[in-house]
Amino acid sequence: MKSSSRIAVGVAGAVAGYIATFVLLSFVDFGNRADPITSGLLGLFVYSPIGAIAGAVLASWLVTRPETDASNGSVARTSLKSLGIVALFCVAAAATYLAYAYATATPWLNPNAANPLLVFEVRFPAGVTVPASAQGITIELQTDLNTMPAELTPAAFHRDGDQPVIAGEVELAFRTSHRQLAVSIQGQPTRIYPIDLTARAPHTPEFGTWRRLADGSEIRYRAKWPGKT
Repeated sequence: MKSSSRIAVGVAGAVAGYIATFVLLSFVDFGNRADPITSGLLGLFVYSPIGAIAGAVLASWLVTRPETDASNGSVARTSLKSLGIVALFCVAAAATYLAYAYATATPWLNPNAANPLLVFEVRFPAGVTVPASAQGITIELQTDLNTMPAELTPAAFHRDGDQPVIAGEVELAFRTSHRQLAVSIQGQPTRIYPIDLTARAPHTPEFGTWRRLADGSEIRYRAKWPGKT
């Protein structure tokens, strides 16, 4: 039998030994009943690895025993190579999991750097009274993770024909697809605009299309990332 085949059998034996030991321990009374977490960790990282070593050695011995050149040395070499491959696989799996956890589990949208912005414009129907300055207007980004007050840009206020338009921006601090913008003008009902961005809110250089509410007001927006225009 070729060396690569022996190693493959050794790897299979190590995996089988680990799983068999862990399953066996789950059916027997071992460790400290008062501290099941410690007992479980001992099973995962002490007893089951011992089972993996035994499984690799046993499998290597079984595949080398029928051959004329079988020896303790060849069994040991095959076992060590098999265990080395299993260890490398475990390290690679752990590294992949940590990278995935860092990329997906943490809620920060842009960790260790400035937050991207949601830049927006709200266009109201003709006849709606809108203050010429930021006074009397409150805008807040609401998500399932946080709320963030927006900063208005009075210099960008304008009229689109007979429709008043206000503008501003707000930080996008967290990675979530559940976002909405609450626009409150003194003396008027609060308007809630859904923000249809993906959780990662990729940068877009231009505004999207106008999105209309039932009252006739509209919003358009884009995500602006640091260092981009």
